[in-house]
Formats: sequence, C-alpha cells, structure tokens
Amino acid sequence: MSIVKLNNQGVKNATAFGSITGLGSMTFIKKLTASSSATLSFVDGSNGVVLDDTYKEYLFTFNNIHPSAQGFFTFNLSTDSGSNYNVTKTSTFFYADHNESDSEALLTYRTGEDLANSTAFQSLCSGDTMGLENDENFAGTLHLFNPSSTTFSKHFIARSIFNSQANFLFDSYIAGYGNTTSAVDAIQFKMDTGNIDAGDICLYGIA
Repeated sequence: MSIVKLNNQGVKNATAFGSITGLGSMTFIKKLTASSSATLSFVDGSNGVVLDDTYKEYLFTFNNIHPSAQGFFTFNLSTDSGSNYNVTKTSTFFYADHNESDSEALLTYRTGEDLANSTAFQSLCSGDTMGLENDENFAGTLHLFNPSSTTFSKHFIARSIFNSQANFLFDSYIAGYGNTTSAVDAIQFKMDTGNIDAGDICLYGIA
C-alpha cells in the first residue's frame, strides 16, 4: 500500500506543473497524397506549408506508400526553397528483418544506406526493395529538428516499416544530420526508381 501511495503522490506532484497539453502540442500543417507522383515536396511558404522557425521540431508521417517499381523510398533537404535538394548529410542505418516463412531473422547495420558527408538522397528503407503486391506498402515517421537554425546542423531521426518483394518485414532505424548552418526550408521525398504510386505524407509542427 505504501508503494501505491507514493506513486499517487508522484502523479499529483507531476500534474501540479500543468496539464499534459501544457507541455506541448502537435499541429497539423499539410498533407500530400501521391498519385503516380515522381516527387512529393514540402516547401516553406508554398501551398500552406510551414517549415520555418514557427516550430523547433517537425514530424512527417508516411501512410500506405506504394511504389510503381521495386525500389527504395528516399528524402533530401534544401536550403534554397527547393531549387536544389542536395544538403550534405551524415547518417547511420540499421534494421531488423523477419520473413513470412520464419526461416530468417536478422539485426543488421547497413553500410550501403548510411551517408558520410554526402549530398545523395537518404534512403528510409533497406535490405530488400519495396514490394509491388496490392497489399504491400511502406509506413513510418521522420523527425526534423530546428531546420531554420543558422547556427547548428540539422538533426533527423526516422523509423520505418515495409513489406519487401521477397516477403520480408523490415523495421528500419535511421538517424543523421544535415551538415549545414543554412536554414533548411524544403524537403523532398521520392522513390530511387519509378514513382510513388499511392500513399500520403502528413506534416506536423511540434510546439
């Protein structure tokens, strides 16, 4: 009983500082829906997109991303309102996988998908290409921190999950930074081959 009383008191003390909503909130900004789209781009100040110092953190969610060809879902950053998507990045990448036949399960670091001071598009999935069957898709999240800073590099963290063409489940973990002190004001998503056949990406600001 004493443990329960202590926990209850701890909750009372925590809530005394304010409600959970007082600690921060998530604000919906923009949704882009793919339809055989070569790219999906969020550019600050364009079509209702906010990607500036309004928020210190931005969250992108990926829902039912389906490719037109077997490949990998990728992103890159821009410091010139989308004229170029070529921010230099350094990142890490590892995943866990498991196939439907239960014959293989791995935890693997992917040197082929990490970047070392590279302007290439960052992959958000790896291990095997995305599947094309009607029920196969990609989903996940990407956090971008303080993109408008002109002092610090631009950190990002992503996690994704997808069905591969070989009937594997891949659970990927990606983290890195844009090696620039210029403000990042746009981000672009695309397949490394083919189009984004369907799916949507939502952008939120985190207060």
